[in-house]
Amino acid sequence: MSHDHDIIDVEPPKPVMTSYNPSTIAIHADDHLAATIDVAPPMHVSTTFRYSRNPDELIPVNDEDTNPNPTHDAHIYSRLSAPTTTRLETALSSIMNAHCLTYSSGLSAFHALLIHLNPRRIAIGAGYHGCHGVISIVSKLSGLQKVDLHDLAAWDAAGITKGDVVHVETPLNPTGEASNLAWFAEEAHKRGAILTVDATFAPPSLLDPFKWGADAVMHSGTKYLGGHSDMLCGVLAVQREDWWKALYNERICLGSVMGSFEGWLGLRSLRTMELRVSRQSASAGALVEWLDSAADESVKKAVHKIQHASLQKADMGWLKQQMPNGFGPVFAIWMANEDMARRLPSKLRLFHHATSLGGVESLIEWRRMSDEHVDPRVLRVSVGIEDWRDLKEDLLNGFNELLKEGQKNGTEQKGEDRKLGGAMHKQIYTN
Repeated sequence: MSHDHDIIDVEPPKPVMTSYNPSTIAIHADDHLAATIDVAPPMHVSTTFRYSRNPDELIPVNDEDTNPNPTHDAHIYSRLSAPTTTRLETALSSIMNAHCLTYSSGLSAFHALLIHLNPRRIAIGAGYHGCHGVISIVSKLSGLQKVDLHDLAAWDAAGITKGDVVHVETPLNPTGEASNLAWFAEEAHKRGAILTVDATFAPPSLLDPFKWGADAVMHSGTKYLGGHSDMLCGVLAVQREDWWKALYNERICLGSVMGSFEGWLGLRSLRTMELRVSRQSASAGALVEWLDSAADESVKKAVHKIQHASLQKADMGWLKQQMPNGFGPVFAIWMANEDMARRLPSKLRLFHHATSLGGVESLIEWRRMSDEHVDPRVLRVSVGIEDWRDLKEDLLNGFNELLKEGQKNGTEQKGEDRKLGGAMHKQIYTN
């Protein structure tokens, strides 16, 4: 056997308990991997694990092209697998009804996906700037060419074909607007291309991209899978077993595995994901409806527009089918001007001014703090699990403070203008 590196033939975690509902699966799908009587999963921190003491059971990896420890509860070295992250991947595989792998971050998952698929062309829209950064790095090695996701003529001019990638982020960062996955699947597949979906803004309880034709799904698990703003995580889900095996072996060499502590945090968080996300999405929908109605005079004066999937009225035919349980907890506020966008976060008590999203606490970000390409009037809002009525009151107070501040500054400026005019008048007539 000749390989650049040893290929380990390990079976992917299989979805289990598929007859149960997602919230039940999230709690019990990894029960069979519990090696102790602990009800709460213990955290394993070891990086290396003992082989069998029986010499007859020691099978060199390159002799049989197999894993010396073939069961999911036996491990060799944590860059290959570890007890806690294996439990997390098993639970995720059952929730997503696919074969899942975890990574050290969402971007490392996207990088691993591009390394595995090795496309020559990728159709991609705006969305998360980090993914565009990964594409730029990969393009230095492979010449990967970017094509406008929303221009089919550009696809054909570039020659999108078998093995190329159509990458759709839905809902979109930072607006929370959704794309029609079935339509993109049809356009990609008839050209022989692969549809990959970044569903970070719509975790499994809100969206199943595989149902609408996705070939691979990625998540920045840092966001809603983690849900507590305390862990980094990336997830890839595929339904092809051969893809999973290749990704698994490539991850060994890329070294982009989750740490055991992060895996433990992820497993803890997964238990409550459906509860959290359902609450967050419903609250975001209520806030968006209130803001978009501009029923309050201060909203009408301070806010230019709102963006969110729930406002895509013309798309509800496909959108309600694609996201039947809610339209996501993230939306964008366009303020009347850049200065108001910059200053609003400082007027709020319940929204932390910070980047990222998905945590139990509500966040707001003046988006120009982390993305130079976004309009300077844009604020991204990530709704937490607080009572939405309190969040509404906080935003309303913030708008009112901004407007009062603007009126005060305007009055002061007029006073300065009058003083300056009087001084000029005096100077003119006394010289």
